[in-house]
Amino acid sequence: MTIKVLHPGLSTTVQDLGRPGYFHLGIPVGGAMDRLALRAANLLVGNDEGAACLEAVFIGPQLEFTAPARIAVTGAEMPIKLDGVEQPGWTALEVKAGQVLSFDYLKSGARIIIAVSGGIDVPLALGSRSTYPIGALGGFKGRAIAAGDELPVGAASSSKPGLSVPDALRRKPGHPAELRVLPGLYWHRILPESQASFFADQWKVAPEADRMGYRFRGGQALKFVEREQPFGAGSDPSNIVDSCYPYGSIQVPGGKEPIILHRDAVSGGGYFMVGTVISADMDLIGQLQPNMPTRFVEIDMDGALAARADRKALLQKIRAALA
Repeated sequence: MTIKVLHPGLSTTVQDLGRPGYFHLGIPVGGAMDRLALRAANLLVGNDEGAACLEAVFIGPQLEFTAPARIAVTGAEMPIKLDGVEQPGWTALEVKAGQVLSFDYLKSGARIIIAVSGGIDVPLALGSRSTYPIGALGGFKGRAIAAGDELPVGAASSSKPGLSVPDALRRKPGHPAELRVLPGLYWHRILPESQASFFADQWKVAPEADRMGYRFRGGQALKFVEREQPFGAGSDPSNIVDSCYPYGSIQVPGGKEPIILHRDAVSGGGYFMVGTVISADMDLIGQLQPNMPTRFVEIDMDGALAARADRKALLQKIRAALA
């Protein structure tokens, strides 16, 4: 079976749970920006939780199915249509041969995940089917899908029709969104008043927000502790001698606009890091639209581990609801 791409939507790519193990070589983990949504979509159609799906940003694709299939769309709220008839999200849907899946205008969130029973069956690249467009790696020919493409689909496994993820288990950003941050190794480089304002200020997502990183504006510029810059760090106080970038770390070039490094980010560079967004909140970032008000909330390691446990518990509740 194949899926015909009539219209690609915006930046629609094949994504799974990524390719860990190559970050030291400069190849990011990648994968779906909202992993919980991807896992839920796959569970709805009977796939392995890490099966390859389609991820679309702001504008959904138009797809024609050449054979019967079961699909599910999770993530952002973007009205789903089969042959023009609206369908529920976060629900297993039956598609007949020849039917066309399309989407109306985005209502909330930023990214949808489209799962198909059997998964998108593109070749593995370093153990993953995820698309890394900058490196032309993985996915469908290493790029976003285009009109005229025919996407291969694997053999479907059995699943129950009509399954739906309860509303209470569909995690979404608040308004303003709150992202919990663990202060980092370079926290001491900014003055106490900047440490306080970073968490007290309300920021907004900038238009420069993609799979590599999300930029934020609107808060006060950070003030740095005076020091003699070490050799190789450059003259700007936000510069450091090159270091590794943790996944989710927040760099602040010039102390002005925080940038959260996301799924396709580079693995190192010469900007200091004010802290790191905890893993439990990384999915939320992928659902933030430009100009979305956002607050950074300070958390300690115990709180971060508790949040990770809460996220695992939420996923287990989704599994139980769909069992």
